[in-house]
Amino acid sequence: MGMFTSINTAASGLTAQRMRQDVIANNIANVTTTRTPEGGPFLRSRVIMRPRVDQPYWRSPFTPSRLDSGVGQGVRVVEIQKDRDSEPRLVWDPEHPDAIKSGPRAGYVEMSNVDIVSEMVDMISASRSYEANVAVVNGAKSMFQQAINIAR
Repeated sequence: MGMFTSINTAASGLTAQRMRQDVIANNIANVTTTRTPEGGPFLRSRVIMRPRVDQPYWRSPFTPSRLDSGVGQGVRVVEIQKDRDSEPRLVWDPEHPDAIKSGPRAGYVEMSNVDIVSEMVDMISASRSYEANVAVVNGAKSMFQQAINIAR
């Protein structure tokens, strides 16, 4: 386990949470988008993350046996996925250029499936996770500084 492993692990979290914040901001910006190049209303995006397992785990002799996976190496963004499961919101606006012209839903406009309250909760969560990773980096820097001071 290298000296900078904790910083590298936290840096992966910083990168992933920054990506998550960018995707959430894009969702919020497109909450009223009714027409996209793919056709239809804007679909909410979400970030899919997985643990980084590129190298074998380092295992301390003091790690409890129930923690078989050892010490983590951080996280990585696997993909940005469109939420096709939830239905678009229907808003009554027969004058809108994207209003449905015929059928039982005539006069309704299909709006994006972005829920602004959920997006704001996710944004707060991503922000707090980002702050936690910054605290890890600052803690590691402080420990390194104390080790240098002891060596003097």
